[in-house]
Amino acid sequence: MRIVVTGATGKVGGQVARLLAPAPGIELLMVGRSLHRAPQLEGVATARAEFSDADACRTAFAGADALLLVSAGEAEDRLAQHRTAIDAAVAAGVGHVLYTSFLGAGADAEFTLARDHGATEEMLRGSGLAWTCLRDSFYADVLLDFAGPDRVIRGPGGTGRCAFVARRDVADVAARILRDPADWAGRILDLTGPVSVSLAEATLLMTRARGEEYEYVDETLAEARASRAPYGAPDWQVDAWLSTYTAIASGALDVVGDGVREVLGREPTSLADAVANPL
Repeated sequence: MRIVVTGATGKVGGQVARLLAPAPGIELLMVGRSLHRAPQLEGVATARAEFSDADACRTAFAGADALLLVSAGEAEDRLAQHRTAIDAAVAAGVGHVLYTSFLGAGADAEFTLARDHGATEEMLRGSGLAWTCLRDSFYADVLLDFAGPDRVIRGPGGTGRCAFVARRDVADVAARILRDPADWAGRILDLTGPVSVSLAEATLLMTRARGEEYEYVDETLAEARASRAPYGAPDWQVDAWLSTYTAIASGALDVVGDGVREVLGREPTSLADAVANPL
């Protein structure tokens, strides 16, 4: 069985590659942009390809029984990149595409980047490919990045709640499905943590798990926009950053899905365990 893992230089894609290799009966190819950051796995081939490069994608995807399509990073042309990659998968004769989407993906999603995910899911439905979509909640591990060195999370999240998912759980689910994707064809799976928590509760759990004090500061939209102004990011990106929090505040992400349990037969990893041992 030939499995191609894109995003292999990232944390989820790299972990999926580690879980799949070495494995009897699997020929694995890791695909990424900066391959020096990919896991060093004996006997596993690599290929450099960006989603915007149709020829490189077709070559890398050729003969794949299963393809892990890790969504592109934040970019104005993200959807165009996804279209190029999906078209390349069709041209390459890929057997099954497993796509990392987002919880509540759709045109009217409060989290603006989830709108891209909804449009990408529509591309897959119309592609003629066999597909499965993993709708991940926000990663629990990323809360550490949000907090930064001062260990303070700031944003307009209010008292809204979110069931943050461990990156390791997402990788475990992806690796399990890629080994035998047929049983999951046409499925959309919500991958979340075991319980929904507010950002204030999340920082308390982080404090207990890591032995360092974390804090949540609730900002107004105006305060949040002003605090991010020094980054000089374009408006669409600042809107995306802010909608991370407003999506939580709105209650749209107060969802506990059963995807981890259904695929792996175990409970999802707790937020405390995820931040104590981040991927």
